[in-house]
Amino acid sequence: MAEPAGVELTGPVDERFDEILTPEALNFLATLQREFGVRRGELLGLRAERQEKLSQGGTLDFAPETADIRNDDTWRVADPAPGLEDRRVEITGPTDRKMTINALNSGAKVWLADFEDANTPLWKNMVGGQLNLRDALDRKVDFETGGKSYELKPDEELATIVVRPRGWHLDEKHVLVDGERMSGSLFDFGLYFFHCARRQLDKGKGPYFYLPKIESRHEARLWNDVFNLAQDLLEIPRGTIRATVLIETIPAAFEMEEILYELRDHSAGLNAGRWDYLFSVIKKFRSRGRQFLLPERNAITMTAPFMRSYTELLVRTCHKRGAHAIGGMAAFIPSRRDEEVNKAAFEKVRADKTRESEDGFDGSWVAHPGMVDICREIFDGVLGDRPNQRDRLREDVSVSASDLLAVDKTPGDITEAGLRNNISVGLQYIATWLGGNGAVGIFNLMEDAATAEIARSQVWQWIHNDVELADGPKVTPELVERLIDEELSKIREQYGDAFDEKRFADAVGLFKEVALADDYADFLTLPAYERML
Repeated sequence: MAEPAGVELTGPVDERFDEILTPEALNFLATLQREFGVRRGELLGLRAERQEKLSQGGTLDFAPETADIRNDDTWRVADPAPGLEDRRVEITGPTDRKMTINALNSGAKVWLADFEDANTPLWKNMVGGQLNLRDALDRKVDFETGGKSYELKPDEELATIVVRPRGWHLDEKHVLVDGERMSGSLFDFGLYFFHCARRQLDKGKGPYFYLPKIESRHEARLWNDVFNLAQDLLEIPRGTIRATVLIETIPAAFEMEEILYELRDHSAGLNAGRWDYLFSVIKKFRSRGRQFLLPERNAITMTAPFMRSYTELLVRTCHKRGAHAIGGMAAFIPSRRDEEVNKAAFEKVRADKTRESEDGFDGSWVAHPGMVDICREIFDGVLGDRPNQRDRLREDVSVSASDLLAVDKTPGDITEAGLRNNISVGLQYIATWLGGNGAVGIFNLMEDAATAEIARSQVWQWIHNDVELADGPKVTPELVERLIDEELSKIREQYGDAFDEKRFADAVGLFKEVALADDYADFLTLPAYERML
């Protein structure tokens, strides 16, 4: 296959890959990388500088230099684009062929087609997922397996596709531009936009995106500039793209209005990415002692004061600017064998979605088709026939910097059971991730990279802050090493013949690297990606 000058593919070109990795598409990717690659690197450097200041005792606050943006009540984001007016229930999941059909058919209003946390960046997943999305828009995605047929419902019954590319921190190692790896964000965005933007427009919708891991208005501005150039190159009017930003880092929580402002002509709102948000809180303040220690992850609820402040501020900010506010993930998945588990899961999901709908959110996320109906029922009860509740301005909400940072007011304990759960989930998730699957059902919860990041980061934080378990000894590397062996034995017994010795050996090695090493890895997916074939 001919490659444009300066572009090198280091991954195999499997069957049909040449339909996606065309010379024209690769040239489009190279243009984006050459234009924005340096700025991307500079912004990642600013993240590191901010982390250093926080580790040395610094704090976060609303930026005085952007007060005029926050205080100007006149500006609004763009009106909702076709297919994004009503977002009362959204389903997330990777872009494999089966999930593509099931998600589009699920009854959800939106499908977050995920190239990020619910996906493993195997080369075949990244290119194959692009093929599946294009085939879905062409209605050529139907298939049969195991005697069961999968086919799309009529177009008018399908969820709107919103693609989540990888975050700015991730590379695509299988594409080199002028000898350097290209941005994973630009690769995922660029291929989808190049092949599917006009396909979406022909169906009366448009190219829509979820933007993950943003930490500042500057990173949002970079995305906005990417959008403008991409639209210009394909002669598509500026403002056609719409993007929802996940507020899933604590620095971004202090710049919500500025992020909306930077993307205002392309904005579709904000989402409360709760699991990555917790991970970010731990990561940013990991060495700051008990003021920033959270209880074990399964004890943290959205009613914790700092989480309530974050979500209420998000709704207030979005509706003030005419944007959608989308709630967080319900990670529970139905059990085929245990009705008691299902009963408890549905009760928790119902309570969670009721709180969000009453707080003013315009919709929310689920991870499994079996949870779509309950989420829709809850939001139907608040919205009725209205597409959203953006008119609920929540002027009663007033959130200070200290409210967002009140981590130490979170109730809950740190127990041996919680430590064991973090270890077991971390090992099982990493092993499955290395095998090519980024969304894994573990203990009746849908785990993705975000929840695995919480698990390993808590272990690291507890060790480095001399945490004593509520029912046991201090958390030390030696204790964690022993519990890893014990939890691995349980996993081996649970998996039986399906237990993969090599993959779990690799998982143990990686978990120890990101949970026990003195130097903290910013993302476990970075060293994991280098281990991936």
